[in-house]
Amino acid sequence: MVLITRLLLALVGGLGAYRAAVWILDRTSLSRSYEMLLMGLGALVGAVVGLLLGGPLGRQLQRLGGVLDRATARISAAALFITAIGLVMGLGVGALAGMAVFRLPGVGIYLLPLLFTLTGYIFAYVAYRRHADIARLFGLKNLPASTGRGMVSPKVLDTSAIIDARIGDIVPTQFLEGDLILPGFVLEELQSIADSTEPLRRARGRRGLECVEELRGKDGRLTIMDRDYPGLSEVDAKLIKLAKELDAKIVTTDFNLNKVAQIQGVDVLNVNDLANSLKPVVLPGESLHVRVVREGKEEDQGVAYLDDGTMVVIEGGRNRVGQEVIVEVTSVLQNPAGKMVFGRLGV
Repeated sequence: MVLITRLLLALVGGLGAYRAAVWILDRTSLSRSYEMLLMGLGALVGAVVGLLLGGPLGRQLQRLGGVLDRATARISAAALFITAIGLVMGLGVGALAGMAVFRLPGVGIYLLPLLFTLTGYIFAYVAYRRHADIARLFGLKNLPASTGRGMVSPKVLDTSAIIDARIGDIVPTQFLEGDLILPGFVLEELQSIADSTEPLRRARGRRGLECVEELRGKDGRLTIMDRDYPGLSEVDAKLIKLAKELDAKIVTTDFNLNKVAQIQGVDVLNVNDLANSLKPVVLPGESLHVRVVREGKEEDQGVAYLDDGTMVVIEGGRNRVGQEVIVEVTSVLQNPAGKMVFGRLGV
């Protein structure tokens, strides 16, 4: 960007200085050879000035490009398209109104830029804020409803969430709003896991790739973003940096990434937390009908599991392995690793 800007400014500066020299020399009576020398010198000076100014201008444009890239990455293509249509309509309305404003004596020509700016901004702003509702008028049903709080933040998927594969079941339920972003470096990590020589690791990687294909084919919300950070070696560090740039949330099942991201101010959606919160509430005194599957660690204990995978430790259940029993809940233990239910054999 900087080099291109410097070359363009050098070209513009050289041509501009050359034309200025021609305009000045047309009003003088110098010899032809002297005129050619001055025109060449003027073009050279203009080109040098353009090269010098192109450096800082190019760097500013590069920074502006980064800002625009981060801003537009949070906006869906549909929202950008509808906003652009709103801008064009606003300029059209401004042009129609400008025909009358232009006839105002003295001030008409000065009011035109203000009129175009005002109408263009109003129409573009309304189109952006209500883009989902406008899209629904034309039969597009898969966009979230417009709200006064602005756009829903995108969700960046972690390798662990893809391999876990439960994200593929969550997305169709519409509980997870916003665009889904799969970074290119996460996809590369998935491919390396799928190519592993270890059978279990290879199976997990292939399951993750199948989950990606499933998400891409469901509603078009998944976007693969080819943005990388060569200065960072860890995938987790890249994920956090990308989430900060996009003002996005990270979807993961990795406990350590969850904690590190929260420390750095990045919101995290942990699939395990969601699964734990959706487990049925079990209260002391309730009765459960379960099947004792094995002996417990302590004397006279048996172990059973609820349908959601919650472990039930049963006092007096050691001798009832393989049998279905009624258990009276005595206590429930909840921690970040999950939930355990303790009970005793009921009557």
